[in-house]
Amino acid sequence: MLTRPIALFVGLLCCLTMSASAEAQSLRIAKFQLDVTPPLGSALCEGFVTEASSVDDPLLVRGVVILGAADPIVLCAVDFVGLGNSGYDAWRETLAKGARTSPSRVAVHALHQHDAPGFDLSEIELLAPLGIESKACNVPFVKDVLKRLEAAVKESLASAQPFTHIGTGQATVDRVASNRRILGDDGKVKIVRLSSTRDPDAIAAPEGVIDPELKLLSFWNADSPLISITYYATHPQSHYGKGAVSSDFVGLARATRDRAEPKLFHVHFNGAGGNVAAGKYNNGSPEARIELTQRLAAGMEQAWKNTKRVPITAKDIEWRVEPVVLPLRDRLLNLTDIEKVLLDEKAKPIERIRSAKDIAYAKRVMAKQTIDLSCLRFGQAVILNLPGEIFIEYQLAAQKMRPDRFVCTAGYGDYGAGYIGTAIAYGQGGYETSFVSRTAPEAETVLIEAIGKLLK
Repeated sequence: MLTRPIALFVGLLCCLTMSASAEAQSLRIAKFQLDVTPPLGSALCEGFVTEASSVDDPLLVRGVVILGAADPIVLCAVDFVGLGNSGYDAWRETLAKGARTSPSRVAVHALHQHDAPGFDLSEIELLAPLGIESKACNVPFVKDVLKRLEAAVKESLASAQPFTHIGTGQATVDRVASNRRILGDDGKVKIVRLSSTRDPDAIAAPEGVIDPELKLLSFWNADSPLISITYYATHPQSHYGKGAVSSDFVGLARATRDRAEPKLFHVHFNGAGGNVAAGKYNNGSPEARIELTQRLAAGMEQAWKNTKRVPITAKDIEWRVEPVVLPLRDRLLNLTDIEKVLLDEKAKPIERIRSAKDIAYAKRVMAKQTIDLSCLRFGQAVILNLPGEIFIEYQLAAQKMRPDRFVCTAGYGDYGAGYIGTAIAYGQGGYETSFVSRTAPEAETVLIEAIGKLLK
């Protein structure tokens, strides 16, 4: 027979064990998927390439809802070129409704394939009175997508599964990423190496600043794996712009993992790859797409093999948000000339679309509308969610801030800002910061401060 003190101790121990077990079991994760392949004739890349004339492979939305750590948290990856301004807001609001949570607890990111649609509702509202909104987006199609997406997320909650462990793994991806900006001896951009090239000098130049590591975060119920989420930074273009809808090599690598591990639900996010692409290793041929797919899939597979699991409870999960207003590029401080292009019926549709994008973003900044940066922590693992076509240096800086953490970075959140360079990049020239960035060099200070707060 146990003495009274021992009996009380054993009883207390049992209660604590049961409480810990109950807390672990209270964590659940739901998964959702939606086919978002556009109808033929739809605008691709927001009118910057061509219309859809065929389909090489389907486009998907994939995501998860994390339940049991305060209000639900949504992570969503979309096979679109981008979601910008109030269009991005609409996606967050839709996902939040489906998950019964707040939009501030939603992170949705495009994978940035160019043979895919985009959606910027603020831009569409400027183009619609001019009768050219369909040149940028098949609006009825995207609105139908949002309707179906809300239903898919809501339905997924009924099938949420408990998870007890988090897994982390990483691997080096071989011969995929290379920096797009090759500097000369004077510190200026000498060669612009975009997504594909046959230029011998561009091919021979070093990879430059990239993050060669693919990060993988997985969810487990005891010994049973449930979901794999991968992060890798690069523009995903191989051969493109011919009118054939495709998820490109990032989506095809994801599909490769689907076949190899059919019991796992695979989600992939693009990292901070604004100034990174496959140009050094891609000549733009269909054969190159296959090679890039295989190399990225091999990195995903190796990261999975390298995975280590740790127990997780609700106490280990934390969601943080830092709203920011990014300083506006000087060329957007006076919109008079840009508005003239928008209204000019003789201007090319693509020029008018670009003007609408500039105006839409500038007006949001002038109205002090913020962009959310967010961070989701699972113990020592961290997911950092960033906006726009943000440069790889921000991803590397985040890792340097917290070398004690497993930092995964997703870029291509709110697409309204376009390219977000580092301060020094604006004086170096090059495509990204000379022509299409909508943020000023001072954005670096704002972003680094916000990232530091999120990772603190």
